Amino acid sequence: MTATETGADSQAPPGLLTPGLTPIQRFKAIAGGSAGNLVEWYDWFAYSSFALYFAPHFFPSGDPTSQLLQAAAVFAIGFLARPVGAWIMGLYADRAGRKAALSLAVAMMCAGSLVIAVIPDYEVIGVAAPAVLLLARLLQGLSVGGEYGASATYLSEMAGKERRGFWSSFQFVTLISGQLLALGVLILLQRLLPTEALEAWGWRIPFVIGALLAVVVFWIRLGLEESASFQNAQASGAERARTMMLFTHHPWETTAIFLLTAGGSLAFYAYTTYMQKFLVNTSGFTKETATNITAAALVVYLFILPLFGWLSDKWGRRTNLAFTFGAGMLLTYPIMTAMAGVTEPLMAFGLMVVLIVIIAGYTSVSAVTKAELFPAHVRALGVALPYAMANAVFGGTAEAVALGFKGQGVESAFYIYVSAIMGVALITSLLLRDSRRHSRILED
Repeated sequence: MTATETGADSQAPPGLLTPGLTPIQRFKAIAGGSAGNLVEWYDWFAYSSFALYFAPHFFPSGDPTSQLLQAAAVFAIGFLARPVGAWIMGLYADRAGRKAALSLAVAMMCAGSLVIAVIPDYEVIGVAAPAVLLLARLLQGLSVGGEYGASATYLSEMAGKERRGFWSSFQFVTLISGQLLALGVLILLQRLLPTEALEAWGWRIPFVIGALLAVVVFWIRLGLEESASFQNAQASGAERARTMMLFTHHPWETTAIFLLTAGGSLAFYAYTTYMQKFLVNTSGFTKETATNITAAALVVYLFILPLFGWLSDKWGRRTNLAFTFGAGMLLTYPIMTAMAGVTEPLMAFGLMVVLIVIIAGYTSVSAVTKAELFPAHVRALGVALPYAMANAVFGGTAEAVALGFKGQGVESAFYIYVSAIMGVALITSLLLRDSRRHSRILED
């Protein structure tokens, strides 16, 4: 079968292909890429987890609600920086290497966390305090935006053909783990420190932890193997990655990633991040109960992701995607309608787990599906940029859209909105070629 028949590009002739990694090399590569992703997302979520405690130090005027809104505005600006980070770091990963991009991304996150940990508050340096906080958050936004494309590409290229879906699923496992770790540090500090101490200085501890963890991961990543895909692309003299290549050479792949991410990202934030607020504002649970239900469902999520990744190695990524978007299109409305009226925590947990199982089909193969669509010389950029753009437009606005519909008294319209976008993603997934025969990752 020729390269054209397999969907592979011709940039890496057979003579350049390298032998498979040893089990130790593969484990080290997967661990290095995954550990950095965990730290990146821990640092990202630590901000929102501890905003309640540090907001008065940077935004002293106004009531607690206005302080939190100002802290949330900084969080949103950091979110908008993610597509820029994806663009810059995607180009860098395709030109300088996956290892270099991964190391730079975690170094930027380390710097951002360290700055937040040591910024003097408003009483000491005045308006410079929120300004420096904003700059630190922008740096973190650039970092986490760049981390996705670099780590998704690296893990997919290093995972090996037979277990590529399984190993690459750990990118999302570590994303959820980072979110749970930030929540765990908050719970631990709440129990160990008096409230006054936590409000005065204890809120700085999680950012110090994040910076120290990032230093460890930076050291680990410096010792990683570069991927054979990148080395072969360089040796073959492939054209340097340019942004317009995505739209002139790979328009279908770029559009497909945008549409798949639109459905997957919207559903992920609707089923997980927004669900905690939904259980309080709509279902009527207390904040503590809603937090416990969400945390328990996320723990289940950690174990489901590798299972779906493994299944994708058996039946192809397209089957995973069709399951998620088909089930989401049909079941989002009835499940969220049922959750709106549920009063038993166990029942709410069960319904949320059903949603978690649905979205796991997509998130388990989110990285590898995108990576397999592009040739190596433009792969990191192709994975990162359309993903980040769709994530900002649909994932980043999910809560605002949901609350907007609720404020207008038509909350069920949000369920229809999610179902409709997942329907578009379903059509896109059905048009994809079978990854078992058409992957553009040629090595191993």
